[in-house]
Amino acid sequence: LVVDASTGMNALTQAREFNKAVHLTGLVITKLDGTSRGGMVTAIQKELQLPVKFIGLGEQPDDLQPFDAKQYAEAIFGE
Repeated sequence: LVVDASTGMNALTQAREFNKAVHLTGLVITKLDGTSRGGMVTAIQKELQLPVKFIGLGEQPDDLQPFDAKQYAEAIFGE
């Protein structure tokens, strides 16, 4: 499932509904560069046990990167 990070916690509702309809195998989170609502990533992972496979940090194809949980945590909480 591809989720727009700017939707905030509504992304959790979207993921729940999609997961009911089809068995989701993972997430791609886009627009993380333009929002402070990145906490929804953790909420979705925790509730639905879905891995985040890629994150989008810009508008160019190279801005789609494999998700690295350690880097993500460091970006949110600092090193």
